[in-house]
Order: sequence, then C-alpha cells, then structure tokens
Amino acid sequence: MSLSNRYDFVLLFEVKDGNPNGDPDAGNLPRLDAETGHGLVTDVSLKRKVRNFVGLVKGDTPRFDIFVKEKSVLNQQIERAYEKSPDVQATMESWKEWQKDKKKNPKPSRHYEDIARDWMCDNFFDVRAFGAVMSTGDEDSESKLKKTAGQVRGPIQLTFARSVDPIIAQEHSITRMAVTNEKDLEKERTMGRKHTVPYGLYVAHGFVSSFLAKQTGFSEDDLELLWQALGQMFEHDRSAARGEMATRGLYVFKHESELGNAPAHALFDRIQAQKNTDVPRRFSDYTVTVNEADMPSGVSLLRKA
Repeated sequence: MSLSNRYDFVLLFEVKDGNPNGDPDAGNLPRLDAETGHGLVTDVSLKRKVRNFVGLVKGDTPRFDIFVKEKSVLNQQIERAYEKSPDVQATMESWKEWQKDKKKNPKPSRHYEDIARDWMCDNFFDVRAFGAVMSTGDEDSESKLKKTAGQVRGPIQLTFARSVDPIIAQEHSITRMAVTNEKDLEKERTMGRKHTVPYGLYVAHGFVSSFLAKQTGFSEDDLELLWQALGQMFEHDRSAARGEMATRGLYVFKHESELGNAPAHALFDRIQAQKNTDVPRRFSDYTVTVNEADMPSGVSLLRKA
C-alpha cells in the first residue's frame, strides 16, 4: 500500500562511554558544534545503521537489497538493472536502433534510464527510502550509451542529531602488550588513543513525504520496517568504540493529509528533554516531556519506541 499521509518524527538516543560518530578530519574525535559544544551525529551515520539493520533482518529477501553497503561497487549495482530486467534490456536495444538510424527507426517512448531507475527502486530498500544518485554507470562499449539509472529523491529525510546539552570528549591512553613488527620486539608495549563521550542524549528530526514515496514505491510495509530499524538499530551495531548506545524515544506525528496539518517545527517543540542534575550520566538524569494537549487538528502522536 502506498503512503497517503505525511509524517514527522523525533528520535531520541543516548551514548554512554563511547564515540557515537567520529570526525575523520579531527583525529576521529566525537563530532561537535565548535561554538556551543553540543555533540553531533550525521544523518549519513544514522542512515548507515538503518541500512545495516534492514540488511540483517531481510537478508536476500526480494525488494530489500541495499544499494550502498560495505565494499559494494555502485556501478556494478546499477549494472544489475540492465542484466536482470528484460524491460530495461529491450528499451536499451530500441534506443540503440534509433541511434543508428533516427530517420528510419521510431524514437522510444520511454528512456531506458527511467526503467532502470524503477527497477532500482523496486529492488533496493535504501533507494526507495533515502534516494540515490545513480547517474554514474559505465558506458556500453558497443553503443556508447551510458548505463545509468538517473537520480532518485527519497521520501525519508533525516537531520543531523544534536545533543541536548554540550558534551565533553574525553581522551584515553590505551596499551597493547604485543607489537606489530619484529623490529619493535624490544618495546614492552604499544600505545594508542581512544576518545569517548561520558554521556550524551541526542535528538534527531525526520520527515516522510507521501508524494515522494509514490514516486519511489515506498510503502506502508517499508515504513513499518523503518520504525523498527530506528527503534532497534543500536542493538545490532555494538562496538567497543561506540560504548553503549540505545534508542530512548521515537515519537511520530501522523498527519491526516498528504500536505500536512501543522508545521513540523511546531510539532517538534512538543518533545522536550531537560536535565535534572548538573552532570548527567544516565537517561534517568533527564526528564522528557511530551505535550499532547491541544494537538493540532488532523495530527496524531504515535509512540514507536
């Protein structure tokens, strides 16, 4: 079933004694706002966790492959549309014939790139959800036509997550009782560095467009899988570097109309988290308030986590 409602959502998650999203341009220190000291987690990092969760849960199930995954070659992924779809193959052949003699052969009614794009949306969950740039395909050696699948704007958009309060990035020295090379055998140990956030509660905002969902084929079932992923993605992404991370709240505002019944920012302001101690070190050190009074007409609040 295609989507017929607009959704806006608020995601709360925590990190304890870990690095939620290191900055490679800053020695892998936790990302932060240099002016305020608030911690940041990129939308790309959050989408990566959603992709990993879907790949874990769905595996090789049709329609739920992942386009952007570890060690994948994107042009090879795009090539699959040309290898596996008879419609793409037939339409590309028609374009080849038209290219050879434009006066004799009729111009095809659809471009093969558009059909390839539809195939990619049908088969890859992350293309259907987040969109993708797929105009990088390799050139067909015979016809010189480029095997591309265009660009897709996804219905699911996420913001950077920002910590409720400024964070402190701690640096720890760590040791290893082994060495890498024989020339270092005389050394007693090797040293390293590790960066952690003692505690941080982060807030991210998200948006779901039913209009864009219709263009990519993103369905109600896909949406339920997204809610499940956002609620459980940290449970299957454990790492010593990330410490303890967990989703602490997923608040979904459902609009009756596709255009929406209230501005997103006004709905987001209804979810507030405030610390009740000077130095928070656990989720119970915060009070999360949800203002459900006088909810705008046509908007309902769903708690998914």
